[in-house]
Amino acid sequence: MLIIFSVPYLIWRGLRTEDYAPLVVVQIIAGVLLGPGVLGAAFPDAHAAVFNPQVIMALNGVAWWAVMIFVFIAGLELDLSQAWTHRVETGITAGLALITPLALGAVVAFGMLRFPGWAGAGAEEWQVVLGIGMACAVTALPILMLFMEKLDILRRPLGQRILRYASLDDIAIWGVLALILLDWERIGRQAAFVVGFAVAAIAIRALMRRLPEPDRWYVALVWLAACGLAGDWSGLHFMVGAFLAGAVLDNSWFDRARMDQFRNHILLAIMPVFFLSTGLRTQWDVGGAAVFLAAGALLVAAVTGKLAGVQLAGRILKWPKGEATAIGWLLQTKALIMIIFANILLDRQVITNDAFTALLLMAVGSTMLTIPMVKPLLKRGPG
Repeated sequence: MLIIFSVPYLIWRGLRTEDYAPLVVVQIIAGVLLGPGVLGAAFPDAHAAVFNPQVIMALNGVAWWAVMIFVFIAGLELDLSQAWTHRVETGITAGLALITPLALGAVVAFGMLRFPGWAGAGAEEWQVVLGIGMACAVTALPILMLFMEKLDILRRPLGQRILRYASLDDIAIWGVLALILLDWERIGRQAAFVVGFAVAAIAIRALMRRLPEPDRWYVALVWLAACGLAGDWSGLHFMVGAFLAGAVLDNSWFDRARMDQFRNHILLAIMPVFFLSTGLRTQWDVGGAAVFLAAGALLVAAVTGKLAGVQLAGRILKWPKGEATAIGWLLQTKALIMIIFANILLDRQVITNDAFTALLLMAVGSTMLTIPMVKPLLKRGPG
């Protein structure tokens, strides 16, 4: 815990990286540096002594509960009413911003699979291609909100529009994940989960309306744990259950200031454990050069695809000059949600540690590009 909380903070403050790498990004990078691919390769004995199997098991338990809460909050913060009000504009933009990078990422993934070491044991080729392609298309809604708050556009019309686009893409992420994890041997369980969840969602919504606001927070955590357990039992993943648990609740039932505070406390106190445990899963078995080459190709696909998709939407919807570029770069923010997504693919052996490492490096690179690219664009016009 001393290493987890001190090392990234000292780097962040010492190097003053806030303008291109906020603390959460530095924590992710620190996790990679402390993993077996860097620290473990340089000082194997020290690495093995600190990060022994018992420590890793304990860290993983804390990390997954932290992420369950974080994904639950992401689902809770979805405001689909605004997306429905502006459904044509939102649908066109969100659709193109998702499909274009997904297609380019899938092309890169198909090329990667021509070589061994990227597909998980027992995974079908379409699962790997779709998973990697979707990872290139992801927008991390929670980190996007933090970035837009820093840029002072979160509550402005431009910021609210971007949130609508990201919200639809957020739903698509978990829908695609459910498709990838669909298990025909457990199709009965998964159908039972869908039906049971629909009935339970109606019941929990009726209950929440009758509870005072302080009680809703505690009951929400019970609901989160139940949905995670049911999702895991069905063979989908407990993280799919966690997202759905938040998505079916109305965020108006919870005090906005308390929700922001709760999310910030999770980011401060326990999410750093997830970042480090993520770094401990990075490996370079196919060779460092191959992993970096794959990460670079995926980064180009993700950035080019997202910008091209939003530019096309801007032309269709006749946006002012420069606006599409700014929106495209902001929707490029990946970090947390993509890393969670990739962790699940790794956990279910859809991808290998090497593919996971390439995706992680791509996510860090794309997120670090966001603020330096957007700041000058916002000064010139949009927002």
